[in-house]
Amino acid sequence: MGFNCGIVGLPNVGKSTLFNALTSSQAEAANYPFCTIEPNLGRVPVPDPRLDVLADLASSERRIPTSLEFIDIAGLVRGASSGEGLGNQFLAQIREVDALAHVVRCFEDEDVSHTQGAIDPVSDVQVVQTELMLADLESLGKQRVRLEKMKRGGDRESAALLQVVNKVSRCLEAGDMIGGLEWPVSERGLVRGLRLLSTKPVMYVSNVEESAVRLGNAHSRALSEFAQKSGAESITVSAQLDSEIAAMGDPKERREFLEAMGLAESGLTRIVRAGYKLLDLITFFTVGPKEARAWTVRKGSDAIHAAAKIHTDFARGFIKADTISYGDFELAGGESKAREAGRLRQEGRDYIVEDGDVILFRFNV
Repeated sequence: MGFNCGIVGLPNVGKSTLFNALTSSQAEAANYPFCTIEPNLGRVPVPDPRLDVLADLASSERRIPTSLEFIDIAGLVRGASSGEGLGNQFLAQIREVDALAHVVRCFEDEDVSHTQGAIDPVSDVQVVQTELMLADLESLGKQRVRLEKMKRGGDRESAALLQVVNKVSRCLEAGDMIGGLEWPVSERGLVRGLRLLSTKPVMYVSNVEESAVRLGNAHSRALSEFAQKSGAESITVSAQLDSEIAAMGDPKERREFLEAMGLAESGLTRIVRAGYKLLDLITFFTVGPKEARAWTVRKGSDAIHAAAKIHTDFARGFIKADTISYGDFELAGGESKAREAGRLRQEGRDYIVEDGDVILFRFNV
């Protein structure tokens, strides 16, 4: 699978409760800081009703959804970039993920301590942002020393990268989040190569009390406005409520509970779907009598890359990709009827896969 989303935030904001609900696991959740030392990992299926439609049309024996990996990373505190609260260890864990789900406390509860003393979602976000930026500045400082030495030796690539490092450093020192800035095409690859914490795609998750899950509250609205200004996604959930829903074994019981709450879907479903979007991913399908399966690739991937997702032999011996769009597959009523209607396309190795494509790879090894 290879795509993961780190759950971050200050201590005691509901990260582990949310992670438990997402993954139906039992990661430790407590109301004191640093109860999570080692990161917890869990794979979460991506809800996609198209998979059920395809499986029904093909009478598939099994349905296998695609998935994302969520990582519950311990809470960061002010001073994390200089080692406070085991901060260096936790920042290193953040560096390895593809994107961030930043959980922010938007609920009142006297029994749950708050490391900042008072609930202020925007201030809480800025604490974490500042620590990520300070950690990036430290990393860039170390790279600058190495690049300057290589530049003096006549290395042109190091000289070009040094210019980008200096430019990024000036932005961070001015308090600008790098991820929200526009970069020239010639510099984008170099910026990505720096593996900066502050360039990770991020969505903000407002964790509210159960009574505010449908309409939100003043805290979640403040965070939503902040996210909108910074061009980020924001989602309102109740981690406690979603953990109760996740514990219900009967899907019908879950649906009835959500309807009673006036909700179309759980917060978890929205988080998983938003994480999929955040990582710029799309889904293609393989469908047959044995199984209907969803596969994940990044938007813009070609047919060879998609084939390799299934098996390296598919890519190595690639001949062609018999492709039907999901809409045509559903409208025709299945693969054979779509073929008869002329809706099947034979695509080559350079074909850019579209979201919802149903593909049969032809290969020879």
